[in-house]
Amino acid sequence: MAAAVARGSRAVLRRSSLLTSCNFLLPGNLCIRTQVLWKQPPCRNFFSDKKKLHTAPVRQVFRLRPFHVLVATGGGYAGYRKYEDYKLEQLEKRGIEVPVKLASKWEVALYKSVPTRLLSRAWGRLNQVELPTWLRKPVYSLYIWTFGVNMKEAAVEDLHHYRNLSEFFRRKLKPQARPVCCLHSVISPSDGKILNFGQVKNCEVEQVKGVTYSLESFLGPRISTEELRFSQAPPGNSFQQQLVTKEGNELYHCVIYLAPGDYHCFHSPTDWRVSHRRHFPGSLMSVNPGVARWIKELFCHNERVVLTGNWKHGFFSLTAVGATNVGSIRIYFDQDLHTNSPSYSKGSYNDFSFISNNNKKGIPMRKGEHLGEFNLGSTIVLIFEAPKDFKFHLKAGQKIRFGEALGSL
Repeated sequence: MAAAVARGSRAVLRRSSLLTSCNFLLPGNLCIRTQVLWKQPPCRNFFSDKKKLHTAPVRQVFRLRPFHVLVATGGGYAGYRKYEDYKLEQLEKRGIEVPVKLASKWEVALYKSVPTRLLSRAWGRLNQVELPTWLRKPVYSLYIWTFGVNMKEAAVEDLHHYRNLSEFFRRKLKPQARPVCCLHSVISPSDGKILNFGQVKNCEVEQVKGVTYSLESFLGPRISTEELRFSQAPPGNSFQQQLVTKEGNELYHCVIYLAPGDYHCFHSPTDWRVSHRRHFPGSLMSVNPGVARWIKELFCHNERVVLTGNWKHGFFSLTAVGATNVGSIRIYFDQDLHTNSPSYSKGSYNDFSFISNNNKKGIPMRKGEHLGEFNLGSTIVLIFEAPKDFKFHLKAGQKIRFGEALGSL
């Protein structure tokens, strides 16, 4: 009997050669330890029809690194948000008012965990790759069909002319395609969609209806009075009051969203002088209307370039806000500006003054003059001072083109 039990035990041990040792804790604090040894290497070989197949070690197959988990989780959540944005757009088209639902802190943190800066740099490199001549028309035609691009307005309509995606994105328009309105004091600096406009109240600006951001967080700390001729307001005055240089004036704002299919260059919205540039490195989250409605202070999180100066009525600023795949913001007269650079850390900013001993008034810009360009599409925010009788000629949500009137006195 004992010999049979021994033979059975040895057979069990042979069959369980792939199991590890483990402890079993039973009631009454009775611990039974089962000794099981690895008799075969972790990489097993299988043979089928004389073909040798190998399987990777189990630990290597199921090993997940934090970066991979972060990218997968953040990317999946970003895709979910894109789907939600699509549903909101469909409701808006039907005329159904969508209630505002702001993202929580953990949702914003999760979205920001997606390496959008790295992805945008990779997208920029991809855009520079020269396409074979035979491939250009199919690729650009797909883009034109997807985003509704009007190539009849392009200075060069032949798709084979554009060597890479970057050249196609930054295509120039025919001179007569965008006539500049001379009857109004402020024109649209770009093609796009009007997200919001009006007076700045309580030091906050609306990025879309019902969702605001801090004026001071967006523009950054006040610049010296020598550069921007700020009013000599007492320190106790609000940041908004310190920007207003003339008694009786108000502060106004206008937000224009550039879709991927829009003309990607932006121009001077009026006659003014640019005296200062402030660059904020930051995230590159999407700035489409759905996300702008979802994340409070979205524009303050994202990378942006703030140009400030003066026009005939006082303070004037134009801010180019970056977005996903729009890490590249170019200002034509500012060769020292380098956006989406790994050398800059988030949460900081760097200043550059255009006022010098040889140029005490800054960079003069004429209405409609070329000012800069985006790599794909993003947002322009105008914040300026004007008399109380300034009127916008706009409707929220309307499409607008460069050169058309924004408002006048």
